[in-house]
Amino acid sequence: MKKVSELNNLPACAIIYSLYHSQHEIWPSSLQVQQVLKKFKTMLEMEQSRKMVNQESLLGQSIEKANEQLKKQRKENREKEMTRVLFQSLTSKSLHSLNMVSLNDLGWLIDQSLKDIRVKIKILN
Repeated sequence: MKKVSELNNLPACAIIYSLYHSQHEIWPSSLQVQQVLKKFKTMLEMEQSRKMVNQESLLGQSIEKANEQLKKQRKENREKEMTRVLFQSLTSKSLHSLNMVSLNDLGWLIDQSLKDIRVKIKILN
């Protein structure tokens, strides 16, 4: 109900059934639910289906979004880790313990840093 009430400024309604209660809940009121349904029924069929989302597709979209965020976060974490390794190597820590993947990532980070420096030099000139 809290999430639905956040939709106050939109033409929205909810009919909520619960396993724990015999009576369903209607938000915001029966009259407003009827008004929203009437408006929905007057829409073209193509427009109706465009705005419909079932539980499965909603969860699919949420999972896809979460996976994208996870991928982005892993990339950021890897860049931070490689930056830390780079700074440690500048303070005489050895890179001998790094595996090939880490060395490749470190090389990529150095290349990106050099590109950023070149862009900043061009801007300053």
